[in-house]
Amino acid sequence: MTTTEQYPYPPPEPPRGHGSENGHGHGPEGGHGHGPDPGHGHGSGHGHTHSHGPAAPVSRHLRKVIAAILIPFTAAVVVGLVVLWPGGAPPHERTGVGFDRQTQQATVTEVVSVSCKSVNASGGTPTGDTSTAEGSSAQQQAKGTCKKATIRVDTGSDKGRTFTEIVQPDQSRQLHEGEKVVAAYEPSAPKDLQYSVTDVNRRFPMALLAGIFALAVVVVGRLRGIMALVALAVSFLVLTFFILPAILQGSNPLLVAVVGSSAIMLIALYLCHGLSARTSVAVLGTLLSLVLIGLLGSGFIGWAALTGNTDDNTGLIHGLYPSIDMSGLLLAGVIIGSLGVLDDVTVTQTSAVWELHEANPSMGWRQLYRAGIRIGRDHIASVVNTLVLAYAGAALPLLLLFSIAQSGVGTVANSELVAEEIVRTLVGSIGLVASVPVTTLLAALVVAADRPGPHTATAGTVAAAGTAGAVPAPARPGRGRRRKR
Repeated sequence: MTTTEQYPYPPPEPPRGHGSENGHGHGPEGGHGHGPDPGHGHGSGHGHTHSHGPAAPVSRHLRKVIAAILIPFTAAVVVGLVVLWPGGAPPHERTGVGFDRQTQQATVTEVVSVSCKSVNASGGTPTGDTSTAEGSSAQQQAKGTCKKATIRVDTGSDKGRTFTEIVQPDQSRQLHEGEKVVAAYEPSAPKDLQYSVTDVNRRFPMALLAGIFALAVVVVGRLRGIMALVALAVSFLVLTFFILPAILQGSNPLLVAVVGSSAIMLIALYLCHGLSARTSVAVLGTLLSLVLIGLLGSGFIGWAALTGNTDDNTGLIHGLYPSIDMSGLLLAGVIIGSLGVLDDVTVTQTSAVWELHEANPSMGWRQLYRAGIRIGRDHIASVVNTLVLAYAGAALPLLLLFSIAQSGVGTVANSELVAEEIVRTLVGSIGLVASVPVTTLLAALVVAADRPGPHTATAGTVAAAGTAGAVPAPARPGRGRRRKR
């Protein structure tokens, strides 16, 4: 993208004065500017520029206005955390279904091939119709070769105990000798049937992948990357120790999600981007967008009569904790899921407006808004596409089932399983789209209303002085103080 495409107004020309451009020019930040050409005369002199300094300062009045909004909001979030903080998830009797099972770590010690018929893996000789999928599978199991695996329990009170598992030839998960697995334990079952393999132990590859991710973030992002990892850890802590237990304890899922998301937003944005007016504007834009998402989500989830209880996992949660509002849980998921992408959009738009103002401080808020919204349109297109594809990828097996059933588009969209994903995607996307003009407008109003102090020189005033033929007053020697953003 060229400069004229990025910025609709060219940056002001460097001021002209007496002196050598090969010398040091002291700007208002106390930085040093080096000119490329030596020489004396009108075309050379001390260059006053913002190119090496921080973002343009925000006036004290505007900082007070931002603080007057964010301090009460932050206080409300803290109060919400204190009031809603859970004492722990209420206990319940284990059902032995799904994730609500006792599990132990185990190792496959031996795998031998046996006839499926000899171990009665198919439950008896099939005599039914082999034209069906079930009948054909039963015939293959009766005539095929199964695997008999011996598994050793490595943890718990039964450490060292072994049990056998028959693996049929058409099973998607085949066991191998030396493989680490997860064994489910059911104490009420007969002794020889108390343990069964339920999953593969994949802790090491997952931990290795997380380590590679953290290393890549630190190497590329350096200190900013470290702060991003700290913010990510804090987000997981809030989710694990506040949001999930508070919902299980019976608190309103929407209220818990709003308070928890606000806490994550404040911690993550200020940790990663610093305590500045620029970050505060991004926080305000994110907050307004979350409010819009909450209102739209609440309205359409209720209007579409979405219960939030659509699969085995949500059914198990509802069975264990009937007091949980499942539709509220669905809305909480929409808000939390949209927060991560919202942070990216609002920070990017705020930074774009700040940089446009740095390039041409004479631009008014309308010009800044129009220029920023042009940048934002490209961001909207990519972010919405990303969000839709992310949800479509997560629901791909479900969509495949509907494709196999040859259901029409209307039938698929009307089913609650797909309708949930549609509402989740569209409500989140509307919030993301709205965050661009909202954040851009806030940022444009803030930077355009900046009232620098009498000692703060701007590129616009210096350029105006140079155009009028006036010679700018020489800056005081030495390194200037860094200004607050």
